[in-house]
This record gives sequence, C-alpha cells and structure tokens, in this order.
Amino acid sequence: MNRYRSLIRASAGLGLGMLTLPGAGVAADLPLKATAARSVYDWTGFYVGGHFGYGGGSFGPGTNPQPEQGVVLPHSVTGLTGGYQLGYNRQLANRVVLGVEADSTFTSPVDGPAIARAPAPYHSTLDYVGTVRGRIGYAFDRFLPYVTGGFAWGHTRININDADGVTDLFPVGHYQAGWTAGLGLEFAVSGNWSAKAEYDYVALSSHTYDLGSFGLPSVNVDPRTHLFKLGLNYHFGDTPWLAPVDGKTLLPESNNWNVHAQTTFLPQGYGPIHSPYASPQSLPGGGQLQATWTTTAFFGARLWDGGEFYFNPELAQGFGLNGTLGLAGFSNGEAQKAGAAFPKIRAQRYYLKQTFGLGGEQEEVGDGPNQLEGKRDIDRVTLIVGRFAIGDFFDGNAYAKDPRADFMNWAMWASAAYDFPADLPGYTRGAVVELNRKDWAIRAGVFEVPTAPNSDVLTFKTAGSVVEFEERHSILDQPGKLRIGAFANSGNTANYREVLDLAAANPALDINDIVAATRRDRLKYGFYVNLEQQLVNDVGLFARASWNDGQNEILSFTDIDRSLSGGLSIKGSRWGRPDDTIGIGGALNGLSATHRDFLAAGGTGLLIGDGRLNYQPERILEAYYAYTVIKNVVLTADYQLVVNPAYNADRGPVSIFSGRLHAEF
Repeated sequence: MNRYRSLIRASAGLGLGMLTLPGAGVAADLPLKATAARSVYDWTGFYVGGHFGYGGGSFGPGTNPQPEQGVVLPHSVTGLTGGYQLGYNRQLANRVVLGVEADSTFTSPVDGPAIARAPAPYHSTLDYVGTVRGRIGYAFDRFLPYVTGGFAWGHTRININDADGVTDLFPVGHYQAGWTAGLGLEFAVSGNWSAKAEYDYVALSSHTYDLGSFGLPSVNVDPRTHLFKLGLNYHFGDTPWLAPVDGKTLLPESNNWNVHAQTTFLPQGYGPIHSPYASPQSLPGGGQLQATWTTTAFFGARLWDGGEFYFNPELAQGFGLNGTLGLAGFSNGEAQKAGAAFPKIRAQRYYLKQTFGLGGEQEEVGDGPNQLEGKRDIDRVTLIVGRFAIGDFFDGNAYAKDPRADFMNWAMWASAAYDFPADLPGYTRGAVVELNRKDWAIRAGVFEVPTAPNSDVLTFKTAGSVVEFEERHSILDQPGKLRIGAFANSGNTANYREVLDLAAANPALDINDIVAATRRDRLKYGFYVNLEQQLVNDVGLFARASWNDGQNEILSFTDIDRSLSGGLSIKGSRWGRPDDTIGIGGALNGLSATHRDFLAAGGTGLLIGDGRLNYQPERILEAYYAYTVIKNVVLTADYQLVVNPAYNADRGPVSIFSGRLHAEF
C-alpha cells in the first residue's frame, strides 16, 4: 500500500490541471485499511475525489428536454450524474472548517425508448455543470456537516432532429454562467479517505437559441437543476508534494473495501485510401482522425464472509473512426463506449459476487480493480449476479484481452465470432457461476440480450448463454491455459436467406426495410477456442479461433462469422525496460456465404455495409510498443494494417496509426 502514496501525492498537482478537461478523473487505488479513529480528526488539507448521483430539473417551457438515462430511476434532464472534485479545507481552533472546492458533473446518455415516445423537431439538453464554491462547516471529529455555494457554469445544447423527431442532425451549443448553493455531510472513513453526501441547486442564466435558419421558432433555455451526489475524497494534508511522515495515514486503513481508477486517452487516424464507392457505413476515403477518452472508478466492498460488491461508474467521450463504422475488426477497443463530444456517465458495472470455499489449499488474492485483498480456497464455487461485461469472466487471455493495455483491435482482444450479448458500450445483466479447481475450471452464464441489433435496451424475453471450460497446464515448465467455449443467443433478428429471397421477389423494396420487417426471435450459436502459452520468461503466445452459424443477423458485437487470430507479447527485460511490452499479432476474419450475399445486395450490418461487395476475408496486422513513463502510467504507439476493410477487396488497404495514454491509480 505504501508504495502508492508517493504516486498519489504526485498526482495531486496533475489533478488540479485535469479538472478543466472534460472526462478526466483522478482517484487512488490504495487498499483501504481501517476503523479506529484518532481522538480528534483534523480536516485541514488538500483533497481530490469523485462523485456519482442523480439529478433533475427543468429548462423552461417549450424546450423539449432530452430524457437522459436514469437506469433504475426515472429518466430526467440529467439522468444519472458523475464527475470529480478537488478542494482545500482549513480547520480552525473552534472546529469551524472553511474550504473551497471546484467540481465538474456530467450527465447520462439519452434514454432511447423515452425519447422515441416523445418525438419533437428539437430537444434541449445539458452536457455538464462546473462549479467553484466556498464551503463552511463544523467538525464533530470525523463528521463534517457543511453548507456550500458559489459560481456555476454549464454547457447547454439544442439538437435539431431529423423528420423522425428523434435522430439529431445539427447540434447547437452554448456556455451559460450562474450560481449554486447546497449542503452536505462528509465522514472520515479510513486511511486518508472520506465519504460525502451532498445536494446542490444550480441555476444558470437563460439563453435564447435562434432556430430561424432551421425553420423553427426561437427557444429560451433557462436551466434549473437539482443534483444529489455521493462521493469519495482522498486527503493529502497541507503539503501534498511531500511524502507522509513514517508513511502514516490520517486514520487506520481497511482491507474491507478499496478504490481504484483508470483513465485512457486513445487517438487514431489514417490517411487517404482507395475508395471507388462508399456508404455511410464505409470508412471515408479521404482519411480521418478521431479520439476517445474514458475514465473509470472501481469501487469494491466486502459485505460478509465470501460476499463482495463491485461498482464501476465510467465517463466516456469522443468518437471512433467514422462513428465506429467501416471495419469488422474495429481498430479501437474503447470506441463502442464513446460517441459524444462531452463526457457521458454510465454505471457500467454493479454486481454481487459470492464465493463458497470448498476447503483445502488456499491462494493469495492481491488488491486490484474489482478485487479485494485476502485469501480464498483454490477449490471453490463462485456466483456473480448483476451488470458486467461478459469478457470480465469469459474468453480471458493474459496477452491479448485489454484494449487499454495491449492490443486495440476487436479481433485481437476477443474471440471475434462470439456475438456476446451486450448493450452499446458492451455490458449486460445476468448471472455467472464458476467451479474452480487447481488445474481446471468450468464456468457458465445466462444474460440479457439487446431488444434488436445494436440496441441499447436489454431484455430477458430472449436470452444469451455461454459455457466455458478452462484447462491449465505446463509445457517444458512454461505455464499455459486453454479455454473452450460454446454459446447460444436468442434474439430479435432477421434471417439473411429469407431477406434475400424476399428482396429478389420484391425488387422495389429496400433490402434493409425487409430486414426490419422480418425480425423475430431467432437463434445464433457457435464456439471459440482460446490459448495462452508462455514460451520463455517474458515471452508469451496467444491464439484464438471462433465460429458462429452465420445465418441470422449479428446482435451485439461485430460482423464476423469466422475468425482466427494470434501473436506474441514480449516484455522489455531483455533491453533493460522490464515494464515495457512489445506486441505483434494478426487476425483473419470471414463471413458465411449468405452473409456475404446479403452485404453484396446492399444490406448493412452492425458496423459495415459498403452498398456492394467484392468479397475477400478481412486481414489485420497489429503491432504496438507500450512504454512505461512512470509506474502506472504507460504511453503506447500502435500500428494496424487492415487489408480488405469490411471484406471488400475494392477498398483499402488502410494503415491506422494510434497513440494511447493510460494511467492507473
């Protein structure tokens, strides 16, 4: 634990600058040990932290507020909210605490079903709110009730919609200033951590949008919002640039809960490519540069013996190349989470994990994101229920799994023909059960699936399932793992052959309209094989093969029916950089015959569809170098060559150059 404190203190200065940048976040990953308090707690010092909550309010009459996702709560003008804060307190001799705090709070993505029920020529929305506030409170030892108020600002936006009254075409935005007032209660929990609950009322100045150029009347947007926040702060004391004396924290620490965080900035670009024809779902021929940025908090708590709860709010902003369209093996593993110019908050994971030990030998569990420090039986049964990514528990690989740390291309870090159930950012709700033994494990899961291809709404009316067997072995004293999985999804999809037959019989009909009209509950099934094998110390090999039946539409992941991938991961110990990594690999993606015919006839898939098709397998080469700048901060240079992008020999090839800055706290 002490090894992180110098990094946390050093990052305090970084956090002061990051507050002004949308989507940046800072937290610490100190395992938190805890309970007995000092006789008198001193609130004096700098702090930095994050918050998550819910909001509501109004923009005034005639503004058609865009409904934002509330998940288990009603949609509202903000939906769920989240962001980060930093500040300074000074506790006086009479226990009065004076402070100043700055924060940024971001809103949720649009609630698709709700906005579909309320179509309008335009919708108004609030992208984020920032404040700089004074705080005054009275310290009851570890308890600090306070009132707060000060300056506020925010960014509002009017989306001019298409004829359907839902699809936004022309966003028009404006910054508006105002004021805020509120109250809260903060409690020193353990270590250098405190938790808070806060309410803020935010009133921004009104602004009139002139929509005359769109044939619409002017709209006066007058935001009045109520924000309810739960937050965590890490306290640095009066001198955050100095290491603590004797490594001591303000309070004893606890291993019954922890906090970690990550932030990843990933720009990508390519130059002009051969493009004799294109559709909106084709990579633009002239080249493009885009970037994504995600910031995630990982909160874990031990509830009882074997029982753990994990919660991961995440901010995501930016865009994948062409809006994450044009490649089957897409080049940015973070792109599916983005899609907005300002950060959007989602509760990506929230799940309960119960471990039942079966006795016998135990193993150490290190502190980490979504992992609490301690011991567990090697022979055990684990049950997970909640919201998560299927890749959290299935299709793992030590060398190609995390687009924030290793390969970026979808066909490299996943078994690409596994159409795993997920909403738009890649998560689902369901249950997983696992039986673990020393040399093998078997796990299975059942999950909600999207209501239709590429839908952000999940349902259990149809469901997905997967079973995976994992074998652990050693070859010439080098460890390895082999995973074999079988999956089946039942979803609301169209059948390629049926669509083609109807299109041939009714040439006046658009083939994609036929797709929408013929969707019903259909099955997609397949398998994957996944190998990781250490060859020598610091050199590992990975290989994957996956297949699905290819008869019905892809529901969630990407337009791939067969895929082979493999490569090497090499640590830098041989050239004196043991924390650096070189990766090189390749992938070969393919389609079933009916899927090819569907695209050739003008059909569109989840990510691809050029309007016609000269079919060839999509071939991908990826190489990267991950350079460790300082501990837990890594800068990566990545190159990808995609031949026959979207399976079309008439287009490309495309060379994609990427950078990646990743930090963990």
